[in-house]
Amino acid sequence: MALTCDCPMSQPGPTLAAACGGGSFMLFMGLLEVFLRSQCDLEDPCGRTEFRRQMDSEYDFIVVGGGSAGSVVASRLSEVPEFKVLLVEAGFDEPTGAQVPSMFLNFIGSSIDWGYQTEPEPAACLGEKDRKCYWPRGKVLGGTSVMNGMMYMRGSRRDYDEWAAAGAEGWSYNDVLPFFLMSEDNQQLADMDRGYHSSGGPLTVSQFPYHPPLSYSLVKAGEELGYPSRDLNGERHTGFMIAQTTNRNGSRLSVARAYLRPARLRPNLHVLLNATAARVHIEPATRRAVAVHIRNSQGEMETVYASKEIILSAGAIGSPQLLQQSGVGAPGVLRRAGVRPVAPLPAVGRNLHNHVAYFLNFNVNDNNTAPLNWATAMEYLLFRDGLMSGTGISEVTGFINTKYADPSLDHPDIQLFFGGFLADCARTGMVGERLGEGRREIQIIPTVLRPRSRGRLEIASADPFQYPKIYANYLTHEDDVKTLVEGIKFAIKLSETKALKRYGVQLDRTPVKGCEHLQFGCDAYWECAVRTQTAPENHQAGSCRMGPRGHPDAVVDPLLQVQGVTGLRVADASVLPAAPSANTNAAAVMVGERAAHFLRQRWQRSTSATYPNNELGAQGVPSDPPAWP
Repeated sequence: MALTCDCPMSQPGPTLAAACGGGSFMLFMGLLEVFLRSQCDLEDPCGRTEFRRQMDSEYDFIVVGGGSAGSVVASRLSEVPEFKVLLVEAGFDEPTGAQVPSMFLNFIGSSIDWGYQTEPEPAACLGEKDRKCYWPRGKVLGGTSVMNGMMYMRGSRRDYDEWAAAGAEGWSYNDVLPFFLMSEDNQQLADMDRGYHSSGGPLTVSQFPYHPPLSYSLVKAGEELGYPSRDLNGERHTGFMIAQTTNRNGSRLSVARAYLRPARLRPNLHVLLNATAARVHIEPATRRAVAVHIRNSQGEMETVYASKEIILSAGAIGSPQLLQQSGVGAPGVLRRAGVRPVAPLPAVGRNLHNHVAYFLNFNVNDNNTAPLNWATAMEYLLFRDGLMSGTGISEVTGFINTKYADPSLDHPDIQLFFGGFLADCARTGMVGERLGEGRREIQIIPTVLRPRSRGRLEIASADPFQYPKIYANYLTHEDDVKTLVEGIKFAIKLSETKALKRYGVQLDRTPVKGCEHLQFGCDAYWECAVRTQTAPENHQAGSCRMGPRGHPDAVVDPLLQVQGVTGLRVADASVLPAAPSANTNAAAVMVGERAAHFLRQRWQRSTSATYPNNELGAQGVPSDPPAWP
C-alpha cells in the first residue's frame, strides 16, 4: 500500500480534470486527482527539484532544456563537485497525474505541451485543417518523457553501425551499448538476453504490473505469422514483445524523476524552471559561446555566463531554433529572419524527419473489461496495480519486415504499435470507447522506421519566442508510402490470425473521407488514406545532424561539438543522423550519457573517476572514445 506524505507543495502543471474535461466525468477526475496527490510516491513533494527564481551570474556549464537528454547531462555533470551547473527549463515540474501510466495521452495539448504544428504539407496530413500536422513536445521538466508511452526501445544494431560507417566515428552499436547499460536499472534481467542489459543505473526499466489478456494474444498473433516473442533490445531486433517501459512500481518514471530528483540536494546543481533560453551569445571575433540570454519566470531578460561550455538539449525543434536565433545556420535563412550570421552552418535545421504512421481501427468483442471507476482507481491507489498501472495494449510492439526489407539483415522496416483497452478519461470513462453492447475499438498502427523523406526547420523572425517554421515533408519520397501500405496489409493479416479471432476482430471499413472514389483495400485506396490521415509518431530527429568534422551536412562532430563554434555542444535527438528504428527516448538518454562523458573527459581534473552507484555487470564501464582531431 502506498504511503502518504505531508510535505507541502504547490501543484505543478495541469490537473487531470483540466486535461480530461467532459461534464460529470470531470468531477470523477477531480476527486481522483485529490487522492493521487495524497500519494507520496506520485506527488513526491519532498523530493521534487528545487524551483529557483534567481540564478548566479556565471556557471561552469549551462544546459538548455531539461528533457530526456538534458536531465542526464545536468545530473551527470553535477556528480563532479568541482563543476557548477545550471539547467534551464522552459516548463515547470511534471504534473502528478502524469505519473499514472494509463493517463499518458491526456496531457497532449495541455499546458505542458509545446503544441507545434508543421507548415502546410504538400503530400500528407491532407485531411487536417490547412494540411498541418500536429507535433506534441514536452514543455516540462523531463520533456517528452513526461507524456510519452514510456516504451523502452533502442533500435537495431544496424542503425548505429550505419551512422559510424557514414562518418559518425565512435557511434557504432558496440560503442553506444555501454552507455545504454550505464543508464539502465533493469528489473527483469533473468528474462532478457544476457549481456545486453544491466542493473544499478538511474533509469528503472520493466514491464507494467498489469497486462490486458489481449496483449498476450497480440504476441501470439505475431508468432502465427512467423515473428517470435523475444527481447527486442537484445541479440535480435525482429519480432514481437510486451515491451519493457520506463516505469517504477506502476508509475511513470520520467528521465527527470530518474536523474534530477536524486541530485536535488547537490549544491553545485541549479535548476531554473519556467525560464526560456532566447539565444546563445557567441563572440563574433572568436566564435566562442560565452553566455545564454534567458527570459526568466518574471518575464525579464537576464544573461548568464558559462566559463567552460554551453550544451543545447532543447530537442529536435528547440536546438536548431536556438542555433539559428544565435546566428548559427544558413546565412540566407538567418538574414530573411533578421538575424545577423555569426557562424555560417547551412546544415542547421536540415535533415529533420520523423517516423510516419497510420491508424487502422478495428472493432473487437469485449464483455469482460471493467470501466475506469472507483474500483479500478482504488486498485491503483492502494496497490499500484490494475488497469491504471499500464497503457492497455499500447505496451505491445512488433518489428516486422515488408517486402522491401531483407530479413537476413535483422533490420525491420515497420514497427507496429497498438492502442486500446486504456483506463483513461475517455468520453465514457471506459477502457476503450463503446461501439455497442459488448463492443470496443482498438487500433493497430504500422509505422515506417526508416523514412526517406526529409524536412527542415527555419526560424520565422528574429523574435526568439515565435515558433519556427517546420516543414516535415512527410511522404514526399514514394518509398515511404509503399512501405507504409505494406505495413497496413500486414496489420490486417495480423487481425485475421487464430489468436485474435476469439476477440472477433473486424477492420472498420468506413471509407476515409476523400478516398471514397477508390476501391476499399486496394493499394491506391491505402495510399490516399495515409496521405489524408497521416499519423506522425512523434520521434523527431536529425535536425542538428552528427557527422565528420568539416562535412557540409553535419552540424556537430562525433564529440557533439557545434562546427565552427567553440564551447557549444548539442546533446539530444537532433544530433542523430537518422532516427533509430524504434522509439527515440532511450536513444536520447544514451546521447545525454555520452555528452556528459565527453565533457567530463575534457574538463574533469581526475579522469579516472567513474560514475557512482552504477553496476554494468560483464560489460564494464565505458572505455574512452577515440581521440578525434
